[in-house]
Amino acid sequence: MLKIKPLPLSAETAVVPGPAWLRQWHGWLLVAVWVLVQLLVLAQNHGPRYVNDSGRYLAYGTRIAQEWHFERDHNLRYVGYPLFIALWLKLGTGWWGIVLGQMTVSGLAARAFYRTLRRLTPQSFDWRPAALATAALVAWRDVQQFNVYLLTESLFASFTILAFWALVRARRGPAGRWVIFGLLVLLTGIVRPNGFVVAGAAVVAGLARLWQLPGRRAFRRALLGLAVLAPVWWWVLNKLLLTFTLVETYLRGEIIYGFTPRVVEPTEPLLLPPPGLAPVLRLGYFMAANPTYFLKLATLKGLLFFSYVKTYYSWSHIVLIVAFIYPCYWLALRGLRTTTAWLPARVFLAGVVLLQGFVVMMTVEDWDVRFLLPVLPCVFALAGLSLGRWLPPVTPNPEA
Repeated sequence: MLKIKPLPLSAETAVVPGPAWLRQWHGWLLVAVWVLVQLLVLAQNHGPRYVNDSGRYLAYGTRIAQEWHFERDHNLRYVGYPLFIALWLKLGTGWWGIVLGQMTVSGLAARAFYRTLRRLTPQSFDWRPAALATAALVAWRDVQQFNVYLLTESLFASFTILAFWALVRARRGPAGRWVIFGLLVLLTGIVRPNGFVVAGAAVVAGLARLWQLPGRRAFRRALLGLAVLAPVWWWVLNKLLLTFTLVETYLRGEIIYGFTPRVVEPTEPLLLPPPGLAPVLRLGYFMAANPTYFLKLATLKGLLFFSYVKTYYSWSHIVLIVAFIYPCYWLALRGLRTTTAWLPARVFLAGVVLLQGFVVMMTVEDWDVRFLLPVLPCVFALAGLSLGRWLPPVTPNPEA
């Protein structure tokens, strides 16, 4: 008996569930939601929002715009954002130019987010997973609110999304697309110090791609190359940590930076590193000498980071987080295991979230959830990848 293989579904031979008008107009609906949310956060914040850290970014950007002066201390790690500020100050647009520039980059990133998920969906004509994930991105106010803040978070989130777009786009096409990916990773890395998590995720994604190649010779060579470059990584880490007082933060027992009502008290005297050690060695010494205290601190920071909720949130806000973000976490875990999506893309998204969580565990959580919100788009993307398994399937069109 002959077995006839079914023809693969195409846009002409498939019926995608959902109203026809929604299939046709969902893109414009997403644009409308994005615009409404931007207007909402602008109105709620009465225009550009100035907060504690804004002053040093604006001062640094002003010095670059007026004198082309670059600092050598702690602020050098944020040089990408002052450069962005300097551009708008040079153009004479002031704070409004900075914020509208951030919104423009955010809008481009949202469009790239949608197009990338369409590429990763097994049946690219199935618009639903990409549309739902993008709806989460543009409608979740907490993520979009940083577009009006004079802070690094908006650009960090947007460049992370654009790096994700460039990675998936570089899968096929000319080698120049990999250059674009590398440039976007670099831009993300200089916007803020923990921007290196995107570079780390890119490295892990590259290793995942090499792992897929026959023989895995390239994978082993890459591991060897990373090992040979260990002195470089050591130098970079020490430079990044040079102006951070992590051990002093541990001594204060802070879980949230600057929030003293709830701190971790040591149950026994803490052993401090001797003077003169490199920053990485100081950190390692403190961990090894005080393992119980450090693990308790790190665990609480990690749990608080992923829990999202804060004591000052309203009950309605907390209920929304529990009812929406927590299921997104679960869907993201399922999306990470979705074998129909390109492995390096899944590894990149998970790498950004996990490395960011690791950084918080090693440092401190922020009162305003500034460390979680910029990486939530990666959670939404992974959740979107899993939706293809839960939505009604695409069926053949009998009229095709």
